[in-house]
Amino acid sequence: MTGAGVVLAQRVEQLADPDGLCITAALHEALPRHMPFELDDLGEQVLKGFDDPVHVYRVSVSSGQSIPPPEQNYKVSPSSSKWQVVTYAIAALVVVIALFFWFVPWEQLADKPSIAVLPFGNMSNDPNQQYFSDGIAEDIITDLSQLKNLAVIARNSSFTYRDKSVKAQDIGKDLGVKYLLDGSVRKEGNRIRITVQLIDTSNGYHIWAERFDRELTNMFALQDEITERIVSALSVQLSGDEKQQLANNATNSFEAYDLFRQAQIASAGAGFTKDRYAQAAETYRRAISVDPKFARAYGALAVVLTRLVNASYSDVPAEMKERSLELARKAVSINPNSPQVQRSLGYVYLYRRQLNEAVEALERAISLSPSYADGYALLALIENDMGQAEEAIRLIEKGMYLNPHYSWEYLYNLGRANYALGRYERAVEYLQQALERNEFPGHPRLFLLASFVQLGQLDDAEWEVTQLEMSHPEFTLSHLQTLFPITDKELLEKFVSDLKAAGLPE
Repeated sequence: MTGAGVVLAQRVEQLADPDGLCITAALHEALPRHMPFELDDLGEQVLKGFDDPVHVYRVSVSSGQSIPPPEQNYKVSPSSSKWQVVTYAIAALVVVIALFFWFVPWEQLADKPSIAVLPFGNMSNDPNQQYFSDGIAEDIITDLSQLKNLAVIARNSSFTYRDKSVKAQDIGKDLGVKYLLDGSVRKEGNRIRITVQLIDTSNGYHIWAERFDRELTNMFALQDEITERIVSALSVQLSGDEKQQLANNATNSFEAYDLFRQAQIASAGAGFTKDRYAQAAETYRRAISVDPKFARAYGALAVVLTRLVNASYSDVPAEMKERSLELARKAVSINPNSPQVQRSLGYVYLYRRQLNEAVEALERAISLSPSYADGYALLALIENDMGQAEEAIRLIEKGMYLNPHYSWEYLYNLGRANYALGRYERAVEYLQQALERNEFPGHPRLFLLASFVQLGQLDDAEWEVTQLEMSHPEFTLSHLQTLFPITDKELLEKFVSDLKAAGLPE
């Protein structure tokens, strides 16, 4: 078993005495009251990896009572036999309830509303304005994701329903959310019309619907108004910091905003090409020239330049690596409370192999935006590089909960973590699933063939090496140091040894 529930069980187990048992308050409340156990209330315990304290009880057998060993073979009286049946029934119930809490992510048990924002329809006469409608919906997702009392599904998952006729109830079940926000955008001349509706997925009823007509110059105030109406309709309590954060617009320039959205389209999607990134970089620079205080544009430009450097294009100047860090730091200096800006800084630090600084930036990003799925995913990758496999699993599965239609990178991180923990069959399963979603990346195949070596399946490992040589001939043992900034020396030695055993070229 994997997941946040397993990590929770492990943390609680560490509180128990040798040969003892501890349980959470949730399990304690679900158990029958008449049982031969005494429960010692340990109160709220702070557990590593969990934001909120967990109420824990220590379990011990009641005085004068005992549980017979299951293998013991002797005759018993009807009364003692009846007691054994009750005892075993209770034990079975404990196991069933424990499994439930292990398999269901603890985030889903939290008492807070959840929402998915669907892609807004483009009602303008120009079909090329879809990026603008998407941008409105994405901005609402970004704002709502910063609220700790609301679970918000990632754009990558909610946008899979574009142009699909699916009932709200079915979307709610698929994404695991209570509410949906749907809408449309019409932009004509200097005016914008946005229609939005908030839907209860339990019955498909509209909770709230409204149409807004504004001038484009008032678009950012309109976005704030829509977000406030959603928060009010869901009765979400905001802290003072959250109110201030929601009021902090990324930019007040429509021209800069429009250029920023165009650059995002240029750099999004599969297939990293130099021309696409060069186009995106130039458009981000234009956005910055219009609004020199546009922090997200600086951060996005830093990420694009980092990708250009990391792709090792021969004509990309070496000083671009330092320029990326300058831009990311500039973005943070302008707006340190933007989770996207903090993620950009963490991304740049990752590829500079400054992992401690990368972790600090990513932790700041997800503290600012508790529903930031891609923030959890990137932090999980860094934890894997640092040899913190259990923490990587906790983070990536939290990201999966917030992004149910997750990309191959999530599965790759799970596979890497399970390889590091010696769970090779599980690693193979996750890594193969990652390659089924995207067969081009070579990193999952490297850990897949290493896992096959550990399982003694050398034929499978050699076949994966052949596939790797065809798709990524540059992946050699000597090239590994530039590919993976793995700081855990023992893990790196095992990984390299497995790749050698599979026949990866020097």
